[in-house]
Amino acid sequence: MPITKDATLQKIKHEVLYQVAKYAYEGTLDENRDQIPFEMIPGPHAAFRCCIYREREIIRQRIRLAEGKPAGVQDTGNLIQVINSACEGCPITKYIVTDNCQKCMSRACQQACRFGAISMGRDKSYIDPSKCKECGQCSKACPYNAIAELTRPCIKSCPVGAISVEDNGTGIAKINDDKCIRCGQCIQKCPFGAIGSKTFIVEIINRIRAGQEVYAMIAPASVGQFGPDITMSSWRTALKKIGFADLWEVALGGDLTAHAEAEEWLEAKRKDPEARRTTSCCPAFKLAIQKHFPELKDLISDTVSPMCGVSRLIKREHPGAVTVFIGPCIAKKEETLMGIEGNADFALTFGEIRAMLRAKDVVLEPEPEERQDSSLFGKRFANAGGVAASVLEVIREKGAEGEITPDDVLHVDGYDEIKKNLLLLKAGRLSQHFIEGMVCTGGCVGGPSSHRGALQSKKDREALLSTVPKDLGVTGSVKNAGADDLAMDGNN
Repeated sequence: MPITKDATLQKIKHEVLYQVAKYAYEGTLDENRDQIPFEMIPGPHAAFRCCIYREREIIRQRIRLAEGKPAGVQDTGNLIQVINSACEGCPITKYIVTDNCQKCMSRACQQACRFGAISMGRDKSYIDPSKCKECGQCSKACPYNAIAELTRPCIKSCPVGAISVEDNGTGIAKINDDKCIRCGQCIQKCPFGAIGSKTFIVEIINRIRAGQEVYAMIAPASVGQFGPDITMSSWRTALKKIGFADLWEVALGGDLTAHAEAEEWLEAKRKDPEARRTTSCCPAFKLAIQKHFPELKDLISDTVSPMCGVSRLIKREHPGAVTVFIGPCIAKKEETLMGIEGNADFALTFGEIRAMLRAKDVVLEPEPEERQDSSLFGKRFANAGGVAASVLEVIREKGAEGEITPDDVLHVDGYDEIKKNLLLLKAGRLSQHFIEGMVCTGGCVGGPSSHRGALQSKKDREALLSTVPKDLGVTGSVKNAGADDLAMDGNN
């Protein structure tokens, strides 16, 4: 489908994924790869950037990401990549002089600059970017507030300061892998779509076409994302049509994780009344601790994530199976690369699985829910506080609620809150013993690759969750699955 002037960033991203998935299913990607940019950008006029040549280059780099390759020639190893051809147009000057400048005689801005970066032009002052050290003194000195500070959306969105600008004059963003926690906020916030992530679409489709048993595992955050009538049965039917062997709910893994983590918390508290532990479900939270608070890394739970727990269960029941996580999370892709035994082989975002469905002309259709694989607590793992609530429920079901109470547990979401409380923990000033951390605000339902925002989907989510039987506890769910031994040893 050609891209027109009414194209939005999401349409362009989705169209690339769709084209790649379509040709991958046909087995003709190698023959058609080079034609996709011309099919999408036929010309002669540009649709969304300065010229058709840059637009086609952006499409080419996006195709590389869709194939699981680096966007450019060099591969940093980070699954989150800067698309250079899309990034080059972003402003690189942090401070600019606006039309509010009155070219006043006091020249306060010029007097405040210690680096000789400001001169007086015909109508207003001018900042020489080659001399500017971005100290901000000129902006503070201006009596008309005529010097504005511009912060790139990607830099502003990164919670850990992992993004900066190349100092070679290109102005292209660069990602510091030693700081990056793979949260995907930069991907979501860049208005030019200049940052993307590698996908596993082609590899998964190749596995399906080769006749391997490929199982889908869908995140609890999916509930309500696609409307009040799209159930797990809807997903199961649709995914089987595009080649998956079956669908498993990752919410069941939530029950496995809560069960194992409750045992871990109780054991830690019994050994040491002052013990402290953090959860391990959110891979971005784990990376944040490992990279930015390494002195606390031994406090990370040894329990695996719900994704890993379900993957292990599938692989135990179906030796040789390939497991694929589906959800709103970029960091889950990174988790599949961490070398944790039995973990999911691949991870897809909602946008990526939608492209695969479209490539086979399959749509999600309303279906009544035929089965519930997990407890309500497991399904609420996607909400901030859901993990802590589930673990406390297991402790209650074990009759040990007096040993660990809600006052012992803190749940935090959003990196600012995480950072504040980890600093308190580091300083020995945190009163709670157990911390649930989720980098995305609101929990997984606020993930960077959500189909709809948490607020937009909340009503539909609650409607679907209201149909879950209330009499099945976490312990009962784990017992039914016969998998209480699969959630330990997270290889932290």
